[in-house]
Amino acid sequence: MGEQNQVERGGNPSIVLSVLTSIERDSAITQRRLAHDLGIALGLANAYLRCCVRKGLVKMRQVPINRYAYYLTPQGLAEKSRLTAEYLAVSFDFFRRARNDCATLFQQCEARGWQTVALYGAGDLAEIAILSAGETGVEVLCVIDPEQSGRRCGGLPIVADVDAALIRSGPRGLDAIIVTDTRTPQANFERLLSTTELSGRPASWVLAPNLLRISPNAVQPVEEAAP
Repeated sequence: MGEQNQVERGGNPSIVLSVLTSIERDSAITQRRLAHDLGIALGLANAYLRCCVRKGLVKMRQVPINRYAYYLTPQGLAEKSRLTAEYLAVSFDFFRRARNDCATLFQQCEARGWQTVALYGAGDLAEIAILSAGETGVEVLCVIDPEQSGRRCGGLPIVADVDAALIRSGPRGLDAIIVTDTRTPQANFERLLSTTELSGRPASWVLAPNLLRISPNAVQPVEEAAP
C-alpha cells in the first residue's frame, strides 16, 4: 500500500526513468515483461504505467488480440531526458564521494600496516572500493554477501560469511572488514561489530565509508599509526 501511495505522489524517479526507457525501446512491451525487467511486482508496474499515462508522459493505444501499445509523448521524451540527466548527476556524485571515502579508508589501513581486507556487501560501492584498493598497498581478498555467494564482484569471489572469508585468507588472516552494503548498512555494521567483539577482535576491525552515514556512536574510528 505504501508503494502504491508513493506512485500516486510521483513515484521513484529511477523506476519512472526505467519505465519510460523500456517503452521507448519497445512500444509493444507487455506489463508483465515490464515488471520482470524492472524487478518489481506486476501490480506496481501497472501503477507506474497508469501514473505515466495520467501525467501525459505515455499514450496507450489498443492493438489486436486484446493488447496495448505504449508510446512516449513529447512531454514523456522531455521527462526522460530530464530524469536521465538527473540520474547521471547523482551517479557521478555517488562515484566521486565513494571513491574519496574508500581512498581515505585504505590510507588509514596502510597507516596501520594492514594489508588484507574483505568487503561486506556486493554492489556498486564494493566495485568502487576494489578499484580504490588497487591504487594502494591494501589487497581486497573477497566480498562477503550471503545473498550472492558463489558469484563475483569486481573480479573477486563473493563468499557467504566472515568465516568463509577468513578461510580464504589463509595464514595471512584479515586485517579489517569494510562495509560496502548500501541496503542495510547500519544493521550489518552493528552485526559485524557484535561478531567481532565475541571473537575477541578490536572494534576497529570493522570499518565503513562516511557516505553510508553509519551512526556516529557505532562507528569505531581507525587509530592513528604509532610514530
